[in-house]
Amino acid sequence: MEEFYRQLWVKKLLKAQALRQAMLTTMVEYPNPNFWAAFMLVGEGN
Repeated sequence: MEEFYRQLWVKKLLKAQALRQAMLTTMVEYPNPNFWAAFMLVGEGN
C-alpha cells in the first residue's frame, strides 16, 4: 500500500497506473504473489 500511494501522490499517476506500478515494483523484491496479488481497485480506476 505504501508503494501504491507513493506512485499515486509522488508520481501523480492515475489509480490504475499507480496500482500496476506498485505491483511491478513489489514483485521485484517479493516475487511470491501472496505479497502483491491480492490488491485490486473497485470502481473507476481514474
